[in-house]
Amino acid sequence: MPKVYARRRLSILAGITGLIAMASVFTGPPASAALPTPVSAATARTYLASLTVATESRTGYDRDLFPTWITISGTCNTREYILKRDGSNVVTDSACASTSGSWYSVYDGATWTAASDVDIDHLVPLAEAWDSGAGAWTTAQRQAFANDVTRPQLIAVTDNVNQSKGDQDPATWMPSRTAYACTYVRAWVQVKYYYNLKVDSAEKTKLSSVLAGC
Repeated sequence: MPKVYARRRLSILAGITGLIAMASVFTGPPASAALPTPVSAATARTYLASLTVATESRTGYDRDLFPTWITISGTCNTREYILKRDGSNVVTDSACASTSGSWYSVYDGATWTAASDVDIDHLVPLAEAWDSGAGAWTTAQRQAFANDVTRPQLIAVTDNVNQSKGDQDPATWMPSRTAYACTYVRAWVQVKYYYNLKVDSAEKTKLSSVLAGC
């Protein structure tokens, strides 16, 4: 059973209302992130073998070099689009802001009922992309990477989990839910392969180790 959290200071009446709302999350089907299905483990192993292994460099990195949250569809920007895609029973207003729904975080198994508790993770972080090749891209290419809703690169997860991940690659950070390890590394390798990004030696070792058990 996934954990359900609500980060609000509630009055007694609001607390009762919140408990009723959360009860519906427990009794209904859990929300499930809809990350585009990554390539198979076999394909990921093939892709990984073809990636260039090199020392990474963060010289010159600035997050603003990766324009984020562009308009994807109608009034929805990238964050709003992923919140709708990955949530359950998501209701949005005319500006596409999520006003209700629930979000299951595959990284840690928590379910949230407020969009403010959810971050959109760049599975391959922007700084990691810069380190491994994106520093040579145009701004348009970096924008496409930062807002890619086609590859398994963007996913709604618990905000503080995303923040604890930061810019780390799988050599130093993996989702705490071990059941998601294979999906995570398959997605990681697919994104790096598609964008022709390098891997460092520790990163490749970890990816190879996880994929060997998938």
